[in-house]
Amino acid sequence: MIENVVVKVNPDRKFEFPPEITDKLRVGDEYKVLVTEGEIVLRKVEKPLVDLDEFFNSLDQMDPDPNHLSLQEISDVVKEMRRERRSNQ
Repeated sequence: MIENVVVKVNPDRKFEFPPEITDKLRVGDEYKVLVTEGEIVLRKVEKPLVDLDEFFNSLDQMDPDPNHLSLQEISDVVKEMRRERRSNQ
């Protein structure tokens, strides 16, 4: 962990971070900025591994599976398996 690094605000009012900090930044990362009376804190926004809205949207756009069993077909398979199991006991 990097501690006690001093950064300056340049004339454009932007922070000038040293390389040991900028090397840890990745394009697209987002940070929450917490501002109090005496400090400014950056906290990385942790994104979920999967965007559920995007995932469910992609599922809705998929064509139905032609091999997908109906509820009736599933029920018939379960009944048949139960019959076979009972007859083997």
